[in-house]
Amino acid sequence: MKIQNKQSGIIVLSTFPDEESIISIAEQLINKKLCACVSLTKVRSLYNWNNKLENHFEYIALFKTTSSTAEDLKSNIKRAHPYGVPEIVELKMNKVSESYLSWMAEATKKKDKNKKKSGRSKKS
Repeated sequence: MKIQNKQSGIIVLSTFPDEESIISIAEQLINKKLCACVSLTKVRSLYNWNNKLENHFEYIALFKTTSSTAEDLKSNIKRAHPYGVPEIVELKMNKVSESYLSWMAEATKKKDKNKKKSGRSKKS
């Protein structure tokens, strides 16, 4: 499948206080077709907040999307985020496989009448 308008791959990174909040937000954003995939894991974050060193476990999420949906994705993350000052960082993907980029473009395309298999299911 050829990608029209030569989209590029984008990763939006953000941290969340708990797994429940990121799962809820991730499901909404995937259903809205603003991202193709969200990968998350528990991390330990050390940072200065209000002149105090903080040391907490958080969840870091990597939202995989395309250049055509990145701005909408970031504004939706900001609107739904539980933190008052959320970390929202956009990273441009370089040298992404054509098949993965095509899958992301298809997964973030607004509903089409013709459903196709994504090829991203688990291998047996």
